[in-house]
Amino acid sequence: MTAKPLSGLLRAAGMRFRAWAARRHGRDALPAIILSRRIYILPTRYGLMLAALVVAMLIAGLNYNSNLGLAFAFLMASLAVVAMHHCHRNLLGLKVDIESQIDAFAGSQAALRFALRNDSILDRRDIEIRCTIETTGAQGSGMQSVPAKAQMQDVVGLPVARRGVIRLGQFEMHTRYPFGWFHAWTYVYAPLTVFAAPRPHGIRPLPPAAAAAGAAAVSEIRGEEDFAGLRAYEPGMPLKHMAWKVLARGAEPAVRSYSSLGADPEWLDWHVLGDLPPEARLSQLCRWILDREAAGRPYALRLPRMEIAPAIGPAHRAACLRALAALKVG
Repeated sequence: MTAKPLSGLLRAAGMRFRAWAARRHGRDALPAIILSRRIYILPTRYGLMLAALVVAMLIAGLNYNSNLGLAFAFLMASLAVVAMHHCHRNLLGLKVDIESQIDAFAGSQAALRFALRNDSILDRRDIEIRCTIETTGAQGSGMQSVPAKAQMQDVVGLPVARRGVIRLGQFEMHTRYPFGWFHAWTYVYAPLTVFAAPRPHGIRPLPPAAAAAGAAAVSEIRGEEDFAGLRAYEPGMPLKHMAWKVLARGAEPAVRSYSSLGADPEWLDWHVLGDLPPEARLSQLCRWILDREAAGRPYALRLPRMEIAPAIGPAHRAACLRALAALKVG
């Protein structure tokens, strides 16, 4: 049997096993605790080689009446059983939590953030987290060790090829600790959504009508009405706007910026880009959103059958980019 059909059979078997595990466990409430009944373990190829070696040593010891050979074979078998126990225990009792909604750009990687908590008195070594997009087969993984009575963060980079809303129904946790003889893994069935916004691209300026409408909204001299976020401190900025709490935490100096939303904002309108293909329109709108956000200018977004009211800040930026990611065109 060639390698390609064999890999297809293994992939199909894996999908059927995951479907069976999903029916067995059901949906998980976060943070999820890894219990014994949901940990699966099998020998790796190194474990199978060790088993074959132990069997060969037992046969040789019996044939040649070698007590030393039999003792060594039983020693290796005992060590394998202990290693199997440690491999299983490496996942047992871990608590895992995730950030359920992630923003990314098409053609880049989505940073999936996981929190692993170890409440036991034993260190947990070499915990691998895997995420897979079933429709494309794209996979991302990350490795982390969690000391006793501690919590660690793990970031998994998942390649995102196209714009859209990607929904992951599960992720996997694996370990081969301590010797690589056994492979223990578990599935966590928790919803995870990636909003892949279009790749920011485009050199068109905002049309004069929209630019003129919002020109008076915000200038480099911020107003005092609405808090717009933080930006890096530069010499000459008024100290009354200094973010002292940020500085006290040891971060880089930053100042609070404000915007006045009394004037008309800039409208980023899908319809003014009618001569471009749909995906090119979305890329240009994405570029405009990032530029306005960086400049601290209030903006609004108008899409087919949808409008987002004028605002500024991280929450408004995320809402606009997610709207671009979710828009169905063509």
